[in-house]
Amino acid sequence: MPKSITIQVPPQYTQSTALLKSALAEAAGIESGQISGYNILKESIDARHRQPMIQLKAEVFIDELFTPPTPFSFKWKKVNHSQNQVIIVGTGPAGLFAALRLIEMGIKPVMIERGKDVRARRRDLALLNKEGILNPESNYCFGEGGAGTYSDGKLYTRSKKRGDVQRILELFCHFGADPGILYKAHPHIGTNHLPQIITAMREHIRSCGGEIHFETKLTDIITRNNQWYTIETNRKDSIKGDALILATGHSARDVFQLLHNRNILIEAKAFALGVRIEHPQSLIDAVQYHCNPRDPHLPPASYSLVEQIQGKGVFSFCMCPGGIIAPASTSPGELVVNGWSPSKRNNPFANSGMVVTVEQQDVLKWLHKIKSTAMAPDESSPLLLMKFQQQVEQVAYRAGGGHFQAPAQRMVDFFNRKPSNDLPANSYLPGLNSVQLQEVLPGFIEERLRLAFQTFGKKMNGYFTNEAVVVATESRTSSPVRIPRDPKSLQHPQISGLYPCGEGAGYAGGIVSAAMDGERTANAVATTLGIEVKNL
Repeated sequence: MPKSITIQVPPQYTQSTALLKSALAEAAGIESGQISGYNILKESIDARHRQPMIQLKAEVFIDELFTPPTPFSFKWKKVNHSQNQVIIVGTGPAGLFAALRLIEMGIKPVMIERGKDVRARRRDLALLNKEGILNPESNYCFGEGGAGTYSDGKLYTRSKKRGDVQRILELFCHFGADPGILYKAHPHIGTNHLPQIITAMREHIRSCGGEIHFETKLTDIITRNNQWYTIETNRKDSIKGDALILATGHSARDVFQLLHNRNILIEAKAFALGVRIEHPQSLIDAVQYHCNPRDPHLPPASYSLVEQIQGKGVFSFCMCPGGIIAPASTSPGELVVNGWSPSKRNNPFANSGMVVTVEQQDVLKWLHKIKSTAMAPDESSPLLLMKFQQQVEQVAYRAGGGHFQAPAQRMVDFFNRKPSNDLPANSYLPGLNSVQLQEVLPGFIEERLRLAFQTFGKKMNGYFTNEAVVVATESRTSSPVRIPRDPKSLQHPQISGLYPCGEGAGYAGGIVSAAMDGERTANAVATTLGIEVKNL
């Protein structure tokens, strides 16, 4: 019977089997030769002390045969001639994992994706970064793999359903992810590796008989007697199936508008909006690890910050050590920024979203205060928060000067509402323009961010500095619209056969939670079709 052992070791021990084996033996009170093998169950960094340590939990085999961990077993079926066909709109993690799960149950998925495949999508991102040319259908948000493919591949989740989380991570490993994601506290694939994994998933879906159609955009949903009937696309065709899974992602504003125009119930949903902060990575390393330079066996340091300011949450979002800030806009004349990291996280900057919770009453109060004519303060409109998000992005675009240059300000200057005479070196390829962000951000956002930065500086000595640059605007943290669904059947309460799913529908907040919701939705579809759903 293996023994569970938890130890703390210096960072270099994780790179040496002999050193780690010796430390495990010492903790167990035995000779290292008695250990036939071990499996790492959890790995995290304890940076609370002057010397950062790696905390490990391991399953150790002592004087017995070593047994490696047993991975999940996946059994996919050939679905070319399946009696059941389900339409999936969107090839992000919710859509892809729904498709894979449907295939396991013998159901054929037919996926449509407005954007391009990952390889072709990369060329559009290069044009956006280098020349300021945006393709509204192929960008950081739209295309194969969804918004996460080229914005980091973080696999963090707050979900407590560990079995489901483990299954998702095992699936990623099955398609080529590093097995380290199975036990690391903050698993991360990296923007340079995730496209190959997404490609492998796509080819597997097709090899099983599923269909994936790129550059195929949903243009209409046809219903009859409160039942989903068919969808129409930009290719002037109609596609029918036994069910429709809407997994369009958080930026598909045209889909939200379509549902609203068709009188299909949607709801305004609170989201978060703010800026992206960038520091030199060496500064964050020194603050978090208490040493400079960083131990080469330690990864670039990260941070997580949260504070209640004037009754609203202000928090860090999608922190990217060794990362890059990128333009994540989906429409001309609108500016959105996001962050990503390669797998090695070896860029000289650390960036993070820093955002403020936005609710409907905040926007209505703000609109009345500024007497906006661009937006009607209609409290009943389910698109109110979406239009607010859009208006802020348009202001940011104009302030940046066009071509997706971003308005920016040094952090302490931002706090003091003082113009920055110059801006520090940074990772944002389209370029930054020095602007007083007080003129860009809504007042209730700007004020809370200012106060939060000063508070965070007290929590992290060195964080509040003019070496950091504040870049507007980080606004696609989650969907500003929820598409309601029955909690048991997961179908829309008005339209049977319609299954809202994932981040765009308001039921997920990242790659792993979206993938889990995709599987859960696929199970619900199968149940409705009378197909047995075996335990995952």
